[in-house]
Amino acid sequence: MEYRELGSTGLKVSEIGMGCEGFAEDECRNTMRLFDEAEKLGINYFDLYASNPEVRASVGEALKGRREKFIIQSHVCSIWKDGQYKRSRKIDEVKAGWEEMMSLLQTDHIDVGMIHYVDSMKDWQEIAEGPVLDFVKELKEKGAIRHIGLSSHNPEVALEAVKSGVIEVLMFSVNPCYDLQPASEDVEELWAEKNYEGHLVNMDPKRQELYETCQRMGVGITVMKAFGGGDLLDETLSPAGKALTVNQCIHYALTRPAVATVLSGAHSVEQLRTSAAYEEASEEERDYAMAFASFPKISWEGHCMYCSHCAPCPKKIDVASVTKFLNLAKAQGTVPETVREHYEVLPHHGGECIRCGACETRCPFGVPIMENMKQAKEIFGK
Repeated sequence: MEYRELGSTGLKVSEIGMGCEGFAEDECRNTMRLFDEAEKLGINYFDLYASNPEVRASVGEALKGRREKFIIQSHVCSIWKDGQYKRSRKIDEVKAGWEEMMSLLQTDHIDVGMIHYVDSMKDWQEIAEGPVLDFVKELKEKGAIRHIGLSSHNPEVALEAVKSGVIEVLMFSVNPCYDLQPASEDVEELWAEKNYEGHLVNMDPKRQELYETCQRMGVGITVMKAFGGGDLLDETLSPAGKALTVNQCIHYALTRPAVATVLSGAHSVEQLRTSAAYEEASEEERDYAMAFASFPKISWEGHCMYCSHCAPCPKKIDVASVTKFLNLAKAQGTVPETVREHYEVLPHHGGECIRCGACETRCPFGVPIMENMKQAKEIFGK
């Protein structure tokens, strides 16, 4: 298992994480099976948005004797009321839900406390200006929450929250189909067939800006919906008109700026193993570029997907990394010091490009790579 820095938190998290969708199955006995397997596989990060007390209690039991082996991302504002899940902003309900969660998990702290499911700007403003954020900050001051997170499907809302400087970790839905969709307060729009009827071209700019801003500000992204609820794995359901593999979906998410871990929504030990097998997959098995290029309804024309199909470069330039830092600088309108530092430690730079054009002949998306290398030299000075 490979591990990545989760933004600027100092936490090192497994590239493959674990969602909680399968915990409730078989009367919650599945929780222990999944945690046992996660430990064997080296998975150290999991998400717990579920508020069902039985699920939370089963997680608490599964963590006994090995709490230090797992990093918990759990959700504030996800509560259980009248026998069902509810998202609440009522501070009394939020506090009671927190106390119940901590008791059932049998722990004294949560590593990442997620402000749950913020998809409208009005909701974020009410949180930021009201008692919920004050409560979460108070929990962090006490050490009950080590880092403050937020979960969202809306790039505009997520961007606003990230720019506030309060959010250290963002849980966001990342996959190649959702990345084409503009912001909406209705998460169902991400699935809606009508939105994929035409020929869609290139990533929504707000999503691109979100990923790049997170990278620049040191906000780690934990990925949900990498498989689009399973739709992307099924040609008859995929909005792209063709199926992707588990490895391709995971690799796409992990190659976006700021992404640290993909939370696999496993319903069984076998499904968790399938996701973890990404770590042993070959470059060919991970490769999503040629699949994307063949999609009948979607095109990423001229847009660098950081897929590295342009390699090898005769001057050994890591074109994907140079382009990523170039995009980060262009998005900011200046060169942040952290971006400059990361660029400078690259063994080879854009200015070394000899304009042979071999990279452009291999790029499935028609990216003007030579021009990008020229711009990198102009912006970074080498």
